[in-house]
Amino acid sequence: MDPFLVLLHSMSTRLSSSELSDLKFLCQDRLGKRKLERVQSGIDLFSLLLEQNDLDRENPERLRELLTSLRRRDLLRLLDDFEAGAEIAARTDEQDFQAAFDIICDHVGNDWKRLARQLKLPDPKIDAIEVKYPRNLAEQVRESLRVWKRAARGQAEVSHLVQALRASRLNLVADLVEEEQQARSLRSESGSGSVSFGSWDSDAPASGASP
Repeated sequence: MDPFLVLLHSMSTRLSSSELSDLKFLCQDRLGKRKLERVQSGIDLFSLLLEQNDLDRENPERLRELLTSLRRRDLLRLLDDFEAGAEIAARTDEQDFQAAFDIICDHVGNDWKRLARQLKLPDPKIDAIEVKYPRNLAEQVRESLRVWKRAARGQAEVSHLVQALRASRLNLVADLVEEEQQARSLRSESGSGSVSFGSWDSDAPASGASP
C-alpha cells in the first residue's frame, strides 16, 4: 500500500470526534458544507482533500498546517518520520537509476535507438537527441534515458528499464542491471538506517494531544 495512504489512515484512527469537527471547520473553504456533511472520519476528509489536490504526498504542507492547528505533536512526529523516510527512499531510487544508467551507457552502444523505442520515445525525440549529441554515443544513450525518466513523471522504475532491455534483446545488459540492483539492495539491507513505518499504530493514543 502507498506509504502516504498508510500514514493518513494511521492519523485518522487517532483523531477524536472533536478534532475531526475542528478539521472539517478548517476545510470549509476548500470542500464546502455539502461534501463535509458526508465526512464521518479522518480518512474521509483526507480522501476529499486528495481528490482536490489539497493534500499531496510530494508536498504535505497542508497536512502539517492542519495538524499544527490541532496541536497534535504526536501526529506531527509521524509526518516528520514519513518525510524523512520519503527523502531516504527518493535518494536511494535516484542512486539506483544512476547505477542502471551507467551500465546501460557502457554496454548498449548503437542499439540505444531500439531501446529508446521500447521505452516509448517518439522518433522526433530520438532525432533531437542525435542532433544534440552528434558525436557522443554515450551521451545519446544517457539523454534518451533521462528523457524517458522525465516523461514518466515519477512512475519510472528500474524494472521498466530491464523489461525494455529484454524486449530489445539486450538480455546481457538486462542481467547486468539486475545483478547491480540486487547487490545494491543487499548492501542497503546490511547497512539500513531507514525509517520504519511499521510501528506507527503500536504505541500512540487513539485520541488527544500528546504531552
